[in-house]
Amino acid sequence: MPRIPLLFGASFATVLATVAPPAVSAQKLVVAESEVGFVSKQMGVPIQGKFERFDGRIAVDAAKPETGKVAFTVELGSAAIGTPQTLTELKKPEWFDVGRFPTATFESSSIKSTGAGKIDVVGKLTIKGVSKEIHVPMTLVQQGDKLKAGGEFTVRRLDYRIGAGEWGDTGLVADEVLVRPRLTVQGSATP
Repeated sequence: MPRIPLLFGASFATVLATVAPPAVSAQKLVVAESEVGFVSKQMGVPIQGKFERFDGRIAVDAAKPETGKVAFTVELGSAAIGTPQTLTELKKPEWFDVGRFPTATFESSSIKSTGAGKIDVVGKLTIKGVSKEIHVPMTLVQQGDKLKAGGEFTVRRLDYRIGAGEWGDTGLVADEVLVRPRLTVQGSATP
């Protein structure tokens, strides 16, 4: 039986890319310094993976996060995990169904400060045509002209119809998938 860890999130986890509001200067996601990783469990064993192709726009001012906006797209067919056989399985209709649903998306509806350098991003994560509201807690660190954002959140794969048929058995593949976005954004978020 192939090892089929499920993902995601997409992430919004995951998670993110951002659509800048008109009063905010453009920020650019530095894809080469960013990662959308995930951890799934198969028969109780953690299996780590990541998505290799994603993009987004982020407009977050660490001083005024409530004015920010995040929008993110992850190519589901770019999952890197396990063997070539696993990667082939993940593209099938029972899993990500990349022929019909090539991407997962996240778009924020609100961002609020939860403490110094910490925010909670709320928005809709859409995978395989199913949209659910999620909360993505993130930590922000300004390093020169770059903003580093990292966090983790959990999605339930069965909520998004990921892993149908025999793969719906959570004894084989856990329902919960931990998504770990690590994003670097360059540019100013101030007007």
